[in-house]
Amino acid sequence: MFNLKNSAKRLLAISAFGMFSVVALADDASIRKNLKERFPNFPAIDEVSKTPIPGIFEVRVNGTEIIYTDADANHMIQGSILDTKARVNLTEERTTKLTAIAFSALPLKDAFTIVRGNGKRKIAVFEDPNCGYCKRFEANMQKVDNATFYMFLYPILGADSVTKSNNLWCAKDKAKAWQDYMLRDVAVTPASCDTAAVARNVEFGKKYKITGTPTLIFSDGTRVPGAIDAGQVEKILALAK
Repeated sequence: MFNLKNSAKRLLAISAFGMFSVVALADDASIRKNLKERFPNFPAIDEVSKTPIPGIFEVRVNGTEIIYTDADANHMIQGSILDTKARVNLTEERTTKLTAIAFSALPLKDAFTIVRGNGKRKIAVFEDPNCGYCKRFEANMQKVDNATFYMFLYPILGADSVTKSNNLWCAKDKAKAWQDYMLRDVAVTPASCDTAAVARNVEFGKKYKITGTPTLIFSDGTRVPGAIDAGQVEKILALAK
């Protein structure tokens, strides 16, 4: 049976959704137009989306960079949005999602492994042998057990980094040579082999905008830049299960 009341409710809901969509599209168009006119060299905008704050929009550029504006881009905000009730950094959460790298996307054949304990937990690490922070990180990781570290040589600090990385990749025991150098300052022994894997690591890093070392990728895709300590690694590993 035709129900006038229910039909009217559905019509109002559809109309409200349509109006919301039109307004959202208008805001998107206005923000893109005004930013381009006012900043001719402004990067191409990947996405415009609403934030939890009424009238404030997230503008995403260069894949993972975030700024905020009002509906007409009359004002621009750079920084973080904090949810004071939940005590959560919303910008940080959003950036973490945007920079995530699926573990399945990692070219594991271009890494060597260091296994501790049962090796069940998995972490990928991009490191440059000349990175002082990486040496500190390696020393700290001696406290993390029952994990497999997939070590990606990532020489981005200069020509000597490339030479050392190539020699480390060509070592008979890559894991031992790496740890000898990073933990005990044992000189890297010159060696030769096919080092295309090292070059592919650099290209992979460029594609996914890995700009510093160490950079960690956890099994759930979480990316963490910087030499975090063993306690922080343990916390992320627990969440990544």
